[in-house]
Amino acid sequence: MLIEGARALVCGGASGLGAATARRLRAGGARVIIADVDAQRGTALASELEAGFTRCDVTDPGQVEAAIAGAGTGLRIAVNCAGIGWAEKTAGRNGPHRVEPFHQVLEVNLLGTFHLLRAAAAAMLANEPDDGGEGGVIVLTASIAAYDGQIGQLAYSASKGGVVGMTLPAARDLASSRIRVCTIAPGVFDTPLLAGLPEETRAALGAQVPHPARLGAPAEYAALAAHIVENPMLNGEVIRLDGALRMPPR
Repeated sequence: MLIEGARALVCGGASGLGAATARRLRAGGARVIIADVDAQRGTALASELEAGFTRCDVTDPGQVEAAIAGAGTGLRIAVNCAGIGWAEKTAGRNGPHRVEPFHQVLEVNLLGTFHLLRAAAAAMLANEPDDGGEGGVIVLTASIAAYDGQIGQLAYSASKGGVVGMTLPAARDLASSRIRVCTIAPGVFDTPLLAGLPEETRAALGAQVPHPARLGAPAEYAALAAHIVENPMLNGEVIRLDGALRMPPR
C-alpha cells in the first residue's frame, strides 16, 4: 500500500514509538491523525507535523471509535503504540500479585489494542481496494516479553502475549476484505518507559543486545511499520525487532 496520500491514524502517537511512526508516515506523505491520552504532547507534535490530533484513552472503546471516526472516511493505515509497563512478581514476601495493576495492564495493552483493531477494521471495510488491491493495513505492537518474559513481568508478558495471539486470527478474519494485520514485537527501545532509568542501567540494557549492542531507536520501529504498510506479502505475522536479543530471567 502506498503511504503517500493515505489517511493514517497512530494511536499512542504523542511520544516514543508512536511519535516516530507518525513522523515517518507524515514524511512519506500520509495524512496523519495522532491519537493519545496526552493532549499537550499530542497537539504539539500535530502542530509540528501539520497533522491532526484527537485525545483518546484506549481503555474506552467509545473514545477509540470516536478517534477512528474523527480520522475521516477512507482510513487506510492504523498503528497502535499505546501501552504501559508494570513490574511485580506472581507472589512474594508481600503476598500475591495485586489484582488491580494486572487488570490495568491488560486493559491498556490488550483490551486497548483490541479496541483499536476492531474499530479500525470496521472503518476499513468500507474502503474500495486501491491499485494494489488493498483495503487497509493495521499494525499492532507487542513485545519480546510475550516470549521472553522476565521476573516481575507477569502482567506485561500476559498482555503482550495476547496481542501476539490476536494477530493471525485477525488477519484471517479480514483477509476477504483485503485488510492486512501485522504485529511488531520490539526488544529494548529508547522510549519514555526507559527514560526514567539511570544512564548506567540504560547502557547495561543496550549492552545485552547481541548486535547492535544498544537500545533500539524509535525511528527503527517506525521504519519497520512503514515497510509493513508498503509490503503486501506481510500479513498475519509477528516480527521481532530486537537485534537477536533473548531476554534473561532478570
